[in-house]
Amino acid sequence: MVSEKFHLSHKMCGRTACTLAPDELRRACTYRTRGGRRRQPGWRDGDADKYRPSYNKSPQSMSPVLLSQRHFDKNAPVDERVLASMRWGLVPSWFKQSSPSKMHYSTSNCRSENMLEKKSYKDAFLKGQRCVILADGFYEWKKQETNKQPFFIYFPQTLRPSQKTEHQDDPVTLACGTSPGCTEKGETSGEWTGWKLLTMAGLFDCWTPPGGGEPLYTYSVITVNASPNLQSIHERMPAILDGEEEVRRWLDFGEVKHLDAMKLLQSKDILTFHPVSSLVNNSRNNSPECLQPVDLNRKKEPKPTASSKRMMSWLTSSTPSKRKKPNTCESKEDQESKAQCKSPGALPLWLQGASKKPRTN
Repeated sequence: MVSEKFHLSHKMCGRTACTLAPDELRRACTYRTRGGRRRQPGWRDGDADKYRPSYNKSPQSMSPVLLSQRHFDKNAPVDERVLASMRWGLVPSWFKQSSPSKMHYSTSNCRSENMLEKKSYKDAFLKGQRCVILADGFYEWKKQETNKQPFFIYFPQTLRPSQKTEHQDDPVTLACGTSPGCTEKGETSGEWTGWKLLTMAGLFDCWTPPGGGEPLYTYSVITVNASPNLQSIHERMPAILDGEEEVRRWLDFGEVKHLDAMKLLQSKDILTFHPVSSLVNNSRNNSPECLQPVDLNRKKEPKPTASSKRMMSWLTSSTPSKRKKPNTCESKEDQESKAQCKSPGALPLWLQGASKKPRTN
């Protein structure tokens, strides 16, 4: 088999953050069906429990992905979506070894230019096994003379009209956002007003151990050349799907064939970023500090402001592990929609203060 080792300089997007609880992820992924109805994707059976929110996700960890329900149920409506937990680092279905750990090449990233040249990705791509990897954002390291400076990169966050309240001048109040009311059958009565999740194009595959056992679903993040505003950090970036229509076309493997789907894999100058602490360098560090902006012009950490103190207080008292279980609605019978009764976290909207427009420096 042809070696599929990747040059180190091409390897990127090796760390992400996804801090929303399972019920929050459903709400953040609300979409409109072809009939015009707003729907929330359900979790694939048992997958909500496999997902662990984290400020610092690395390859081999389980991450949330969005895909067409037709991959699991051929009779599902063409536009029905489902959330699943998959392991980061694609294991081809044809891999014959007894364990994925015996793979001798990295598949955490897939270069868009080579998808049809490498068997690991070609088979999955031609079979329509396309997915959307969900994250608050991803980390990237900029090479410097003596070290590497990490950055957190994400969609610019802007307040939507529904988030404006009588406390418009209070950034902490605004950061709390608003939540749609509880409705039946997983439908929403309003828009998600929390963190705008980063939607990255990916491929997935399903591997079953040769000796039998539970199937393992895995994925790879597709990468493209970096956009102009990110080139100073790294030469590559994830292929970003910008907006509902691009996500729909990427997931609709029946109507949108692979050659048309490839046209969605473009370098897009739409992301913003801020520098973060070197704490994120160690994947074992999983705390709010991984995301906190740092001042590169000062040797010491920036002095906390009143607003950042409140933000950090919320983070430490509302960690992903504590937020994993959704709040209980007034009625126990309303299990399907209990996620609606939870307001989005303060961390994401606080970060929008870093920049509301793509950074250009």
